Amino acid sequence: MSTTSISSARTRVKPRVSFDRFRAWLVAYATAPSARLWLVIQLAILHAVIWTFILINLKAAQDVHMDVAEAYGWGQKFLWGYGKHPPLSGWIAGLWFRVFPAADWATYALAMATVSTGMVICWLVAMRVVDARRAFLVVVMVALYPIFNFKGFKYNPDLLQLVTLPLVVLAYLNAFEKRSWQSGIWLGLAGALALMTKYWVLTMIGAVGLAALIHPERTKFLLSPAPWVAIATMVLAMIPHIVWLADAHFVPLTYAGDTYSLEDASEVRQLVFGYVLHNAALLALPVALAALAMAWVPPWLTLLMRAPSRIVTRAWARGVNPGVDVSQARNIWIIQLIVAVGPPLGALAFSIYMKTDWGISLFFLVPLALVAIPALRVQSAVLFNITAIWFVLSVATLAASPWIAAREMAANTGNTATYGARSELARELTQAWHTRFASRWAIVAGTMESIQPMVFYSPDHPAAFTPNEAWSSGLTSLDDVKTYGFIGVFDPTDGRLPAFEKWVSEIAPNAERMVMTTRRFTHGKAGPSMTWNIYIAPPAK
Repeated sequence: MSTTSISSARTRVKPRVSFDRFRAWLVAYATAPSARLWLVIQLAILHAVIWTFILINLKAAQDVHMDVAEAYGWGQKFLWGYGKHPPLSGWIAGLWFRVFPAADWATYALAMATVSTGMVICWLVAMRVVDARRAFLVVVMVALYPIFNFKGFKYNPDLLQLVTLPLVVLAYLNAFEKRSWQSGIWLGLAGALALMTKYWVLTMIGAVGLAALIHPERTKFLLSPAPWVAIATMVLAMIPHIVWLADAHFVPLTYAGDTYSLEDASEVRQLVFGYVLHNAALLALPVALAALAMAWVPPWLTLLMRAPSRIVTRAWARGVNPGVDVSQARNIWIIQLIVAVGPPLGALAFSIYMKTDWGISLFFLVPLALVAIPALRVQSAVLFNITAIWFVLSVATLAASPWIAAREMAANTGNTATYGARSELARELTQAWHTRFASRWAIVAGTMESIQPMVFYSPDHPAAFTPNEAWSSGLTSLDDVKTYGFIGVFDPTDGRLPAFEKWVSEIAPNAERMVMTTRRFTHGKAGPSMTWNIYIAPPAK
């Protein structure tokens, strides 16, 4: 009996020892100067891999989002601008798809590579403000933020800001601390890189500028060369794009004015309320899970039974906190407050159509702003708890993703916007062009919603041409349309159809007209059928 008893005791002790060792290893690597960066990079890579496979499963019955297809099209030529936006997102897509094929999985890998790179930069930002323990907590909270997983499925300029805007904040914190002309150059280049992503980043650049003016130590910074060198560097770096902007008659500004100005005040208020509610709900998840990780520290069970309030209050204490650089934390608090409050107030004041996606780039500092509160105490066990929560939720989502996709498809059987078979249409039209003309299909014409999937899915990857729109991408021209011919693709239920048909009649009166229907089957399940008006104009002889 004694032998059996000893063996049983050993069996019970081993798992606990291993568990404690792993927890100690994680904390040690998260805080050790020689190992912590590599640990964060490993976490980011694992996050990208897991969530790429999740998205492949979740989106198996869908084509890529039109924003992704548009970025792919932009990347076919490296221009200084693409009609609606500055060029950086197109350049990165162009480089990515010179390595990877034009396949759905590659777009999800690009999106996850983008957000995971942003995670690492967010950790570098946090290291300027808090100690390594808190910084690791910040980066895992960011990984749990839906913008960096579920909501980050589509690569576009909004998502790319999760790389360029953290770089701006990182460069600003560095310049604020060092106040040298070298740090000013880096800040200026980071600002230019952000502006080359999307003009919306002016909200963050403006917030950084206001933080520099509001901060109690502003005099030291403003009397140094850093801010003035940064401004000069940013202006110089932007000159090629500014020249393009002038040559293009400031078409991106026309696009913004035509698309996002509203006259209905009640609609503006409703959109602003939806924007605030949507982003608050997204932020609630990582904050709540971080609170759970802090509560789930031994002896949490004893406290729950005897003094439940202590589970919350024990994480807070008065006194000096050496784990927080309060001066840099003030910068983070000011910047985050301005970008949280400024855009909604601006939308109300100027009657702007406020999209919920505009919040994607503006709230990556929230985890750091909370963790940098000096009164908050972060125990070592919290790092393991938050990492375990992230890992379990990620793996569970991966396992459930095929089931989730099937349920979503069953609940949205008639949703052509999500499940319409555009990729099948692209391949059929490519074959139709080759049969008729034995040449490459060069140009597709229509609305962005209809033609961008053709650009991505056709083996010929034709250039997109959007007649009747002032913000052409510049990838092709009307002269090219007349020379190389085109295939027009249009949704017959779209109210813009009469204007497009008038354009076709003027440009290619002898174009062949037909109606095509497409439908996709995924795992034996039929998606919705879609009907398309097709116009095939031959190349010039």
